[in-house]
Amino acid sequence: MPATKTVSRCTPVKVEDSYVFEICGYSHHKGMGIGKVIRSGSFSVGGHELEIRFYPDGDGQHNEDHMAIYLELLSKDARVHASCDLRLVDGEGLLCSLHKTEPRMFCQNMESRFAPPIGTHFIKRGEFEASVYLHEDGLKINCAITVIKEPRVSEIKPPPRIEVPPSDIISHLGSLLEAKEKADVTFSVAGETFMAHKIILAMRSPVFEAELYGPMRETRAQLVTIQEMQPDVFKALLYFIYNDALPAAFDDLEREGHIEMVRHLLVAADRYAMERLKLLCKSLLCEDINVQTVATTLGLSDQHHCDELKDACIEFMSTSQDMDAVVATPGYGDLKRNCPYLLVDVLERSSKLHKT
Repeated sequence: MPATKTVSRCTPVKVEDSYVFEICGYSHHKGMGIGKVIRSGSFSVGGHELEIRFYPDGDGQHNEDHMAIYLELLSKDARVHASCDLRLVDGEGLLCSLHKTEPRMFCQNMESRFAPPIGTHFIKRGEFEASVYLHEDGLKINCAITVIKEPRVSEIKPPPRIEVPPSDIISHLGSLLEAKEKADVTFSVAGETFMAHKIILAMRSPVFEAELYGPMRETRAQLVTIQEMQPDVFKALLYFIYNDALPAAFDDLEREGHIEMVRHLLVAADRYAMERLKLLCKSLLCEDINVQTVATTLGLSDQHHCDELKDACIEFMSTSQDMDAVVATPGYGDLKRNCPYLLVDVLERSSKLHKT
């Protein structure tokens, strides 16, 4: 069961507002002198008092040919986390940003109470007087301010957990095979009969699909005879088709009987193009390679195109310290008679290893 997650969320609390400072008769304010200021009325945002400062002739000797505009925090001893955007407004209400101050701390008893910092250059008077922002001898300054309060931290209550059990489709399919309910095809294997469902078989094997639904399907009664297969192997094949696993009875077989059954199932899996079953059988046979089994497994892997298993067998034989025991097995005799080219592969691999 996955662990329950405890979640909390931190959300910024913001107060946003804007203030317009309109200055009429601009031409009459010029010539007041450097450092002379025109102040707006004070206004409040987020519980803090602020004002706009306008210096027609600049705020100091280093920028006397520029106009200067500032926002100032007035609230006594205040520390305010805020941002602001100072803009000029043209005659049609369009805005031009002069300076944007990103969120920072404003301290009333320090120079940081101003935004932007004192001495910032804005717009040259000559350029301003030739612009659309001087309209009918007046100008408008728009100041958009965001005061950022203490963040709000809230706990998010997770929704109630609804447990979903593991998939049970396999158990349903397995029960369907056992009960033989609505079975629509019967197989005869060496005198034994097995009932099954065509749609399930076709879903799991392209060969069954072609045999049961293709143009070559049986037109007579739904009895299909399976040649060259033992009944217990076909029974295990059906079990895997419905349960996607090997029968539990496999574990009760003696070691030699277990491996022999896996070999037969590999042949059946190859015959019916069931790649997952074939991989499972290859894996089990690969885990059981030894001097007694390697020759038989090598011949089987070559016959049924199991390249990885074949390579594993050749590797084992080419590095074995007990080839006399391998040669003495019936499987080696079969290889020598029927597949001598495989022994050539073993000799070539062994020769390369000795050279290295």
